[in-house]
Amino acid sequence: MPDATLTAPPAAATPSRSRSRAGWILVTLTSLAVAGYSLALYAQGTLEAMAEAEIGLADNYASAPGPVQAAFFAHVVTGSLALLLGPWQFFRRPPGRHRPAHRRIGRAYLLSVGLATLTALVMAPFNSAGMVGFFGFGSLAVLWGLTAWRGYRAARRRDFAAHEAWMIRNFALTYAAPTLRLWLGVLILVQVPFTAPGTDFQALFDNAYHAVPFLCWLPNLVVAEWLVRRRGLPPAGNLAGSVG
Repeated sequence: MPDATLTAPPAAATPSRSRSRAGWILVTLTSLAVAGYSLALYAQGTLEAMAEAEIGLADNYASAPGPVQAAFFAHVVTGSLALLLGPWQFFRRPPGRHRPAHRRIGRAYLLSVGLATLTALVMAPFNSAGMVGFFGFGSLAVLWGLTAWRGYRAARRRDFAAHEAWMIRNFALTYAAPTLRLWLGVLILVQVPFTAPGTDFQALFDNAYHAVPFLCWLPNLVVAEWLVRRRGLPPAGNLAGSVG
């Protein structure tokens, strides 16, 4: 009689894999959509021209110093590249296969995150959400860079369990770009029943935008920690203690 362990996986394994694959597809598609939209949106001209056309956040940065404007465009490009590359680091491959591709994509992803972190820190004092934005987006940038560094250091030590854990946390912060837009939509809709007819949409947008500097990434980290624990990966420990 054949060994039952070789004939079929446990009944719960297939649904679990299916849910994981469905989640990966959803994250990948939303990441591609937001990255593509951002690149197309801000490839339409100078910030001054886009500000006159009321495109995106152009009006907020059109009057900023030249280095800040350069940081804005660099952030759009590098942040979008991180979104495009990040999901492929979590695509489940057969053991031992495609490792060179994983390393190459990983290096490009970490470089993109590093540059996007630096540009985000330059932009933070000029954000349109005031002090809430400065601390919210600034904290996001700092944690984004630190988790990327921890993931890189773990890979260099060949501690692949810790590497996976840190990269889950890091991509949760990268995914703040799609969740920011999701929360904006939700918060704008929530306001509609309580506003007078004819209320300016910009006022609804501004109210919503002042809530997202923390909301766009804190829940993502909660989900990331749940995934880390579910997979039995190492806990975060002292984040700042091993930066050097």
